[in-house]
Amino acid sequence: MLICIKFIKKNILNLKVTISLFKYVLNTILFLFAFTNISCNKSIDGEGDLDVFENIIETGQLPYISVKSDEIIQNEPKVPGDFYVKEYDSITHSSPIGIEYRGSTSFRLTDKKSYGFEIWDENNEDSEMEILNFPEEEDWILMGHVYRSTDQRVFDPSLMHHFIGYELSRSIGMYASRSKFVELEVNGDYKGVYILMEKLKRDKNRIDIKKLKEDITGGYILKIDKTAGGDVIEGFQTLSYFENNWDDDARYSESISFRSDYDINGVKISFPPFNSPYHPAQYLETYFLYEYPKAEDIADDQKQYIQNYIRDFENSLFNIDDTASERDYNNYIDIDSFVDYFILNELTGNIDAYRLSTYMHKNRGGKLKMGPIWDLNIGYNRQDRVPFTDWIANYNQYVPRDAWMVPFWWKVFLGDDYFKQRLKERWTQYRSNQFSNQTVLNLVQETADYLIENGSIARNYERWTGISVDYLQVIEALKNHLQDRLLWMDQKINSM
Repeated sequence: MLICIKFIKKNILNLKVTISLFKYVLNTILFLFAFTNISCNKSIDGEGDLDVFENIIETGQLPYISVKSDEIIQNEPKVPGDFYVKEYDSITHSSPIGIEYRGSTSFRLTDKKSYGFEIWDENNEDSEMEILNFPEEEDWILMGHVYRSTDQRVFDPSLMHHFIGYELSRSIGMYASRSKFVELEVNGDYKGVYILMEKLKRDKNRIDIKKLKEDITGGYILKIDKTAGGDVIEGFQTLSYFENNWDDDARYSESISFRSDYDINGVKISFPPFNSPYHPAQYLETYFLYEYPKAEDIADDQKQYIQNYIRDFENSLFNIDDTASERDYNNYIDIDSFVDYFILNELTGNIDAYRLSTYMHKNRGGKLKMGPIWDLNIGYNRQDRVPFTDWIANYNQYVPRDAWMVPFWWKVFLGDDYFKQRLKERWTQYRSNQFSNQTVLNLVQETADYLIENGSIARNYERWTGISVDYLQVIEALKNHLQDRLLWMDQKINSM
């Protein structure tokens, strides 16, 4: 059986997107073969460091990661462990780490947990290192897809929602987390396919803004999101606490955040901020979390500066003169970053866009920029809250009292001729190259082929049983959705 696999041509990833009958049959055979889980590796008995890998799995081109820890992994704080990366028959990275579970809602919803980890030195201090040729840093994420057996829940059966969106973002020059597929075992327990990705943070190779020092004009990173984890919790908490305490998702305070002066309809808010979680008027509020500098580090004058900056920007949205060639809001924002952020989230159908997992940043002396995009696991039409034939930015029309709603900014932009013209220009530019049908669909098909041909999909779904996944059908549905969305956006944007 394995001899047959080895004779399959290595250049299968370059086949055309349209799956011929031959390609469909070939992939199906490979998919079934992979379930045998028989390794082509030679025996690693007695080969020293390779003994840290308790599962002898031929992952092909996918790196295989082993995490070892003598302590029970918690939601926080991080516990010490060891981290090994195997590529083919060689260990290409090993280091001490601190590791914890990550995620708020996703942590509660999934059996397949995601992890955040830091590279540590021998003294358990942060240590910057390269991993899999990514620029050196200490903070990383191992992202798993949301899967829960009890109710057959699966957000992303393709396993590639994050990866595709981030690749598309970087293709247009907008930074997104560098990501690479890996397979993972933790203390010998095979966990399946994960994505190793960069944690979003200030860094010359990530969100490239200056350190905030004496000049209070920057840099800053803000986030519109739930509160979670270290934002609101002091001291050790058991895992059961994180599994059940939903209130901590909405526990905003003056120490970690500030509130917009306006509600989601652009009306001045008259009631005080920082009320109890899920109070009746929470859906009207938009909070900005301090991401950089962190809440415990940001000084009062820095808080005041960035709050005033956002306030001035929001006020400028009420001073739009349709007869003018420029807009007051251009004094505060990089308009093209807002347009690109809109395009990426709408193309990927990111239902959390604008209102959750929403990053923005301001460099020293610069304007506010949107991004990077983040958290795309329930995008790509894997939701039923906003119709396919509308903008995700119009979320408020369909879910009128969600605890987290889209800020009024985007309604203003979609009604503004200047913004719409910039949108049309940039969409036209991208459609002729980075977002052409062929480029986007090739990216999906090549990614799927890569995962199938390396046996990763079969192993992942053998590990996470309880759901029936026709992976080839999943990929066809994803490609069909993206093609339909591209065409719909053509029609919608060109008619603006």
